[in-house]
Amino acid sequence: MERPIKFFAGNNTKSLAGKIANAFGAKLNKSSIIEFSDGEFEPSFDETVRGADVFLIQSTTPPSDNLMELLLMIDAAKRASAANIIAVMPYFGYARQDKKGKPRVPIGAKLVANLLSAAGVDRIMTMDLHADQIQGFFEVPVDHLYASELFIEDITNLNLPNLIIASPDMGGSKRANAYAKILNSGVVVCYKERKQANVIGEMKILGDVNGKDVVIIDDMVDTGGTLTKAADLMMESGATSVRAYCTHGILSGAAYERLDNSSIAELIITNTIPKTHNSSKVREISVADFFAQTITSVVKNESISDKWKSNQ
Repeated sequence: MERPIKFFAGNNTKSLAGKIANAFGAKLNKSSIIEFSDGEFEPSFDETVRGADVFLIQSTTPPSDNLMELLLMIDAAKRASAANIIAVMPYFGYARQDKKGKPRVPIGAKLVANLLSAAGVDRIMTMDLHADQIQGFFEVPVDHLYASELFIEDITNLNLPNLIIASPDMGGSKRANAYAKILNSGVVVCYKERKQANVIGEMKILGDVNGKDVVIIDDMVDTGGTLTKAADLMMESGATSVRAYCTHGILSGAAYERLDNSSIAELIITNTIPKTHNSSKVREISVADFFAQTITSVVKNESISDKWKSNQ
């Protein structure tokens, strides 16, 4: 007998979760949450999950409440005798804390992996981790999806005459090279020095962007400081146009204001994180079908990597 498959959403990701369930050919199952006056909350499933494969869909940003909600949902599913518990985390919070950059700081990504494992998760499904090595922080299978599957098709459809791929920093050069190889284009890299988190010091372009249509590739855009500064610098260096593809549109602080006042033509993001504002420069691509197809492969015990040509 096949196990039933059930989809539940955290409060932060209900819209995307509903689209994923619909694309899979199922419905979003019923859950609720009780909030107490002191800020504590208690999620619950409003139907049985006994013997089921339970997919819990939640992006963990802002991280504190959303991560805690996901952990409580995992614990609830385990205690309700779910057969398998799969945490679908389109955006994995704390992924930027993947190593010790200085003494006496935590490795937040490893701590989150430990918390998810302790809660009882059987599998993780996520997209474009800030660092690939985070997969090794888990002792359970991790399905790491890449937005390149969606972005490369979109870039191709733009038909840019003098395309060149750019990385906004040295750490993203591997990602940029993967795109450039598939799109048969050159690569430039921005070299930046940070004085502190979210504050950029000096920035230089390694490569020639004169007369080029620049496409910046990154896994996330937070305050938009690096992205907009890079775009302005490239236009000053003779670029014909600059646009950016960033998987996770965190867009916190003054990000929207920076984008609107910058020379960037367009920012393309996915819906892994709910948008809080609208901007004529921001365009969204849905990852719902992508996740639904991957979930289908997991349920049928089929290969995932063979299905996607652009896995990096």
